[in-house]
This record gives sequence, structure tokens and C-alpha cells, in this order.
Amino acid sequence: MKPILAYRGAVYPWHCDQIGHMNVMWYVGKFDEATWNLMAAIGITPTYIRESNRGMAGVQQNITYKREVLAGAILEIWSHFVSVGERKCVFFHEMRDAETKEVSATCELTAVHIDRMTRRSVPFPPHVRTLAKKALLCHPEPVEGNVILSLSKEMSS
Repeated sequence: MKPILAYRGAVYPWHCDQIGHMNVMWYVGKFDEATWNLMAAIGITPTYIRESNRGMAGVQQNITYKREVLAGAILEIWSHFVSVGERKCVFFHEMRDAETKEVSATCELTAVHIDRMTRRSVPFPPHVRTLAKKALLCHPEPVEGNVILSLSKEMSS
């Protein structure tokens, strides 16, 4: 699968710590934003979460820091699924400097689909698993504009 552009944003001075580079809490936050865009690409949207009383819960996160990120950098996070099971999925994020294309950090996450009322894992709905499996098998080239929307529309047809 070719990754999708799941996040693009700037690093501001307040994201930096006393050493002058982006603090680890902001890496986690930016990876989290990318996660929700990736989930939206397979149908786990805010509307789905509200209307179905379902959601996602992270159960494991492994981050590898590869290079410093300084204030002023523009970051992109490219994301893809590693696996999708009945109730859980594993996905991978690669944070890159948008200008140099250098990899700044990577993150692999495991998440489970949950019932928000019982707080227990539940199976993904068939349409979500279908979209995720299509994403695992093939993916269109990234395009300018709203990549997530383009992916969702293509995968649902």
C-alpha cells in the first residue's frame, strides 16, 4: 500500500522545549491527528463515532525519533495500515520534513474498535473492514488537495 497524507502542519516555538527542539508530547499529538484522518479514510468518522456509540482506543504505541524537529518546520505524516483484524488494527505513521523529505520520526500503533457504552472491544462493521482491506491491498497515488476525502470516495465506489 502507498501511504496517504494524513497530517500536514507547522512546528511553532511553543512546541519546543528548553533544548530548542519539538518536545515529545507534540510528536504524540501530531501522530494522534494523523490517526484520526487515517480512521476517517476507512469510515470511522466523527459522525460514525457519534451515531454508533463506537470509537477507537489505542492499546500500544511505539515511537522512534530519527532527527530533531525545530520551530518553523513544516511536517507531513504519511500513514498506512499494517493489519486489520476483527476488532483491532495496526497502523504506521512516518513523520517527514515537508521541505527536505527527511524522516523525523515513525510511530506504529495498535488500536481496538470499542463500544463506548460498555468500554469493551467489538468487531469492526463490515464496511470499515472492507475499506481498510482495500487500503491494505492497493492505494491511489497521493493527490493535491483533500487526499483523505479523495481516498474515501474512491474506496467506497
